[in-house]
Amino acid sequence: MSKPDIATLVKLQEAETEIVRLQEVLARVEKEKIKLASRLKQFENALKENKEELERAQKACKDAEREITIVDERIIKSNETLRNVKTNKEYQVLLREVDDNKKRKDALETELLGMMEERDRCQGIVEESEKEYAQLSEQVKSEQAEVEKKTIEDRELLDDYLARQEEIGQSLDPKLMDRFRRISKMNQGSAVTRVNDQVCLGCFMNVPPQMYIEVQRGNALISCPQCSRILYFEKS
Repeated sequence: MSKPDIATLVKLQEAETEIVRLQEVLARVEKEKIKLASRLKQFENALKENKEELERAQKACKDAEREITIVDERIIKSNETLRNVKTNKEYQVLLREVDDNKKRKDALETELLGMMEERDRCQGIVEESEKEYAQLSEQVKSEQAEVEKKTIEDRELLDDYLARQEEIGQSLDPKLMDRFRRISKMNQGSAVTRVNDQVCLGCFMNVPPQMYIEVQRGNALISCPQCSRILYFEKS
């Protein structure tokens, strides 16, 4: 391990630190976009339920209207038959049938009025929900576009740092690069850190005096005994 390698590792860590920071920023942005999309989806589901309720109300009205038509046809047919009956018994039976059908028709018409009111209520809710959904959809798209716009520079910076990291890494021994990646993964993106006054600035734990001296000399690759970060000394 030579002093130039330590300097290279420090540069590599600077790039790694920025990469981790930018990745966290972009991850938060993605979460915000998902949150906005979820909000719109919830409203979309509510609108779908309102439409389904309206369809049920419309169907109920049509079914009632259809049954009223059938009952009305029965009444007309019975009245026509009444003119041709020959016995009083048949006449009374048909008369009672007409009366029953008229009562049934009246009951159905009363029910239909209630169904129509419910249909109109559902129609109003759907129309209002569609307006609100359209407004929310535009709002969400606008907010998502604004969020995305703010991340363009961060994405470009991330690409730059990733390219820089790859370029720096090519000058290091593959085994050392693997070690860097392993330690970085263990410490959330921090593989190399300064040591100052016998304190590791990665975990803020004391390092042994002799180890501190060796780090200051910079002639060997030395890791913190507590957090495993590669240590380096920088004169203030």
